[in-house]
Amino acid sequence: MNEFSNPFRPLAALLLLYALAVGVLMFIWDFEPGQFDVQANANALARAGADTVVGDVTTAALIGVLNTVLEKRGGYLSNDIFPPGALMDNIPLWEFGAITQSRDLVRALRNDFSRSQTQSTEDDDLIIADPQLHFDTESWILPSSEGEYRTGIAALERYLDRLSDERNPDAQFYARADNLRDWLAVVEKRLGSLSQRLSASVGQVRINTDLKGDIAAEQSKEGADSLIVKTPWLEIDDVFYEARGSAWALIHFLKAVEIDFASVLENKNALVSLRQIIRELEGTQELVRSPMILNGSGFSFIANHSLVMASYISRANAAVIDLRNLLAQG
Repeated sequence: MNEFSNPFRPLAALLLLYALAVGVLMFIWDFEPGQFDVQANANALARAGADTVVGDVTTAALIGVLNTVLEKRGGYLSNDIFPPGALMDNIPLWEFGAITQSRDLVRALRNDFSRSQTQSTEDDDLIIADPQLHFDTESWILPSSEGEYRTGIAALERYLDRLSDERNPDAQFYARADNLRDWLAVVEKRLGSLSQRLSASVGQVRINTDLKGDIAAEQSKEGADSLIVKTPWLEIDDVFYEARGSAWALIHFLKAVEIDFASVLENKNALVSLRQIIRELEGTQELVRSPMILNGSGFSFIANHSLVMASYISRANAAVIDLRNLLAQG
């Protein structure tokens, strides 16, 4: 028996070694980057000898977030087809949340922040950056997601370089209250959706309010008066880490907005409101002291991490609504 089994011992040892290496790498790569200083990041990316201009910090924060997603420990994992990346889901969902917020901001840059009015032309580099960042997050090769995103980052870097070049008047960033309100409207919808999905971890019966506020409103299909909403058990940690990545990226963007839109926020007496949003979102980044995302019912003995996350997200969303109202006032 031994003489027949001996040839398989090296193979078994090799497989065991491979499994051990995969396990170690999964442990090492299961890592969420910390926050970076948006002003220091902008200074590092600025043209040599160039003066600071409005829009530098916000654009640089977007570049910094994207670079962090691609270059963090383990690199970009969402499109991995081999272990250990293919066996991981928490960090890829974290990446997706951060990229989603980046996509919203780059579109706002293209459609609003870089244009003085609806009839003005779009910035050539932002025309490139926007679709590149909307590329499929899971494409492994021909082309790869990382390659497409780096093309978008390069376009953003060219825009940032032109922004601080006084000889190039075509690159602009307009820090106006209406532009900021338009982007915050998208942020509000993202946070509202995440809050609802996180709250659905315990299952809820919700009244259908789709057509509230407009007696003449219609919808394409008749909806039920009440809905039972519950996130599938296997997707609970997915929503949690997507929300965590989304909040991480948004913290940097809002800190950059605090600098670039300082005069607008002070004029509207809205600076404190913005800082409150940032504080609520920073609560989502606390260390998870559990080996897994727990899903106890609302007041059960076991914690429900999704409901805690939903609490921070909901309060941030309420503060965004307040901020938008302040920005709308004369």
